[in-house]
Amino acid sequence: MSETLQTTAVPVPVTVPASDADLLAETVIAVHAAGSALRERFGEVVSYRTREELMHALAANDDAALAILRPRLTRLRPDAGWVEDELDGGALPPGEWWVVDPAEGNVNHLHALPEWAVTATLVRENQPVLTVVHLPLTGETYTALSGAGAHLDGRPLQVSRTANLDLSIVATSQARPDEDEEVVRRVGRSITAMLFDALVVRTSVPATLHLVNVAAGRTDAFWQFAGARADLLPGALLVLEAGGRISDAEGRPWTPQSDSFLAAAPGIHAEAASTLSR
Repeated sequence: MSETLQTTAVPVPVTVPASDADLLAETVIAVHAAGSALRERFGEVVSYRTREELMHALAANDDAALAILRPRLTRLRPDAGWVEDELDGGALPPGEWWVVDPAEGNVNHLHALPEWAVTATLVRENQPVLTVVHLPLTGETYTALSGAGAHLDGRPLQVSRTANLDLSIVATSQARPDEDEEVVRRVGRSITAMLFDALVVRTSVPATLHLVNVAAGRTDAFWQFAGARADLLPGALLVLEAGGRISDAEGRPWTPQSDSFLAAAPGIHAEAASTLSR
């Protein structure tokens, strides 16, 4: 893995699977099953009048997917920990952990918008080992295995070869609801800076769907301030394995403790970091 994902966690012995490739294949099956359950729940706009009603509707989608994901992934790696809160950030304890977002872009699902996915990432000693991002409405499945590349439905992915930020499509997303005011202002300043320097600026949630586009070479860069493991780790591994660069917004090595994130094609990474540092 790239040094940008290294941490100072003290390693402890873990049981390494005979084949992480086989484990990835089984993870794909589990994620597809969860995606089918969410697809059956998709269609009409779900109305809500209060934050409590919104949270209840979000939880119902999460629970439907987790009821499938958790037992299946636990059977695959029974000693692996499980990240309970998809909004959590920071380093994980030593060992193996499943980092799962059962309904990435959940609020879009509730609004009958198509931009949502199911993701599952296995993290070993704070390094993402494998990831699956499945888009149930299109049937697309993005996978990455550390050291073995990134793929879309089995086809290799490659980031764009663009070398000019002023010819690039770039994207960002809201880090989380109820964000700190200074982070919100920082997001606003960064969008303004990119509007001057890039060709097109896209802003929407969720982060993972922007990152699969960077890995596939459809867009050239994605950045975010703050953020959680569940919405950054899957895309980080996909972009790295597709030949992209990962850092914080100022170009320094990124870890889950960083307060910003940048994924970009190598040809514009430095220029994008310069723009975001203004």
